[in-house]
Amino acid sequence: MSTTKVKLEFHTISQRLQSLMLPTVDVVVGIARGGIVPASMVAHQLGVPLVLLHLNYRDDHHKPHRPQPQLLKPLNFDPTGKHILLVDDVSVTGATLQVAQAYLKGATLTTLTLKGRADWVLFPEIRECVDWPWSTP
Repeated sequence: MSTTKVKLEFHTISQRLQSLMLPTVDVVVGIARGGIVPASMVAHQLGVPLVLLHLNYRDDHHKPHRPQPQLLKPLNFDPTGKHILLVDDVSVTGATLQVAQAYLKGATLTTLTLKGRADWVLFPEIRECVDWPWSTP
């Protein structure tokens, strides 16, 4: 069964990011793997450092394959007292963002996803699966 995906281009994502009045932050934390490219784009736009948080919950077919998101690499960053923008590509249930927030205790957090649920959602109108420009076959 083939699922139709919405195709988004880098320039569309970039234009939408530029239209947001994002909060002032000290650092962008991207959830690896899906949030690496969006978080990189946001960190570049804001001119702040990027830190990756290596969590895994879903497989390459976007199906949960663990009971909850699992930390794959230690976080080599002290979030205490920082204003952090936590970025992921998609948040379906919010489970990954919740686990990420637990690892970022002591920080003031704002969440951003390209699609799904977060404090800031770049494409709230999109409900379908997305063909991201950085996706590999």
